[in-house]
Amino acid sequence: MNDNQLLRYSRQIMLPQIDVEGQQKLLAAKVLIVGAGGLGSPAAIYLAAAGVGHLAIFDHDDVDLSNLQRQIAHYTDDIGTAKVISTRQTLSRLNPDVDVRVVKRRIAGEELAAEVEAADVVLDCSDNFATRFAINRACVEHRTPLVSGAAIRFEGQVAVFTPGKGDSPCYNCLYRMDGDEPLNCATNGVIAPVTGIIGAIQAMEAMKLITGIGETLTGRLLLLDGLTMEFDTMRFRKNPKCPACGRVASS
Repeated sequence: MNDNQLLRYSRQIMLPQIDVEGQQKLLAAKVLIVGAGGLGSPAAIYLAAAGVGHLAIFDHDDVDLSNLQRQIAHYTDDIGTAKVISTRQTLSRLNPDVDVRVVKRRIAGEELAAEVEAADVVLDCSDNFATRFAINRACVEHRTPLVSGAAIRFEGQVAVFTPGKGDSPCYNCLYRMDGDEPLNCATNGVIAPVTGIIGAIQAMEAMKLITGIGETLTGRLLLLDGLTMEFDTMRFRKNPKCPACGRVASS
C-alpha cells in the first residue's frame, strides 16, 4: 500500500481484526455483484469505499426516475443511463483506486459460471428466482461464497452460503425452485432505508468472508422488520436431498 491508501483506510487498518494484512486482502479481492439497484447500490458503494480492489457488476437495466428513491448509486442526471455505467461513475468518484468492471446485460450460462469461478465472493442483489437459483448453482459448482439479500415493503433478509465448507446449506436448501416468484418492488413497494440496511449488511458479510474474520451468516437467515426495527435469526440446515448441493446433485 502507498501512503494515500494507508491514510484512506486508516480507520479500518487500526482495527486489530483487519490490520494491514486484512486490508491487503481486501485490495486484492474480486467481488461479483449481480444487480445495481436497491441492494447492489449500497453494497457496491461500501465495498468500494472499504478498498475492495476489483468489482464486477452486472445489470441489464437503465436508470428510471422511480429508482432514485432507494438506488443511491444513481442521480437525477443519470436517468436513461445504464445502471452499470452510472454505478461505475459513482464508484470511480468515491475511490478511483478500485477496478470497476461493468456489463450491461443479464448474466447467465457460461458467462455466469466463468464470473463466479473468478470471484472470491458473489453478492446476489437480483430480484427474481430464476437468476437467484442460477447464481446459487454456479456458486455451488465452483465453491464460491455467496451473500444473498432481498428487500420488500418494510422487510429485508440476508443469508450467506459457503459451498464446500462443512455442511453449509445453499440457497436451494432454503427455497424450492418450484416456489412462488418472490414479490417485487414495482408492484409491492419498498421503503428506501431497508434496501440500504440490507445492502450494507451484504457488504459487511463479504468483507468478513474476504478477510476471514468474525462469524458469517452461514446457516442463518437474518430477518429485518423495519416497522418494529427488530432483527430475527432463523437457523437452517443443509438439505441432503437438495437438487443443487445434496447427495443426489453430487452423485
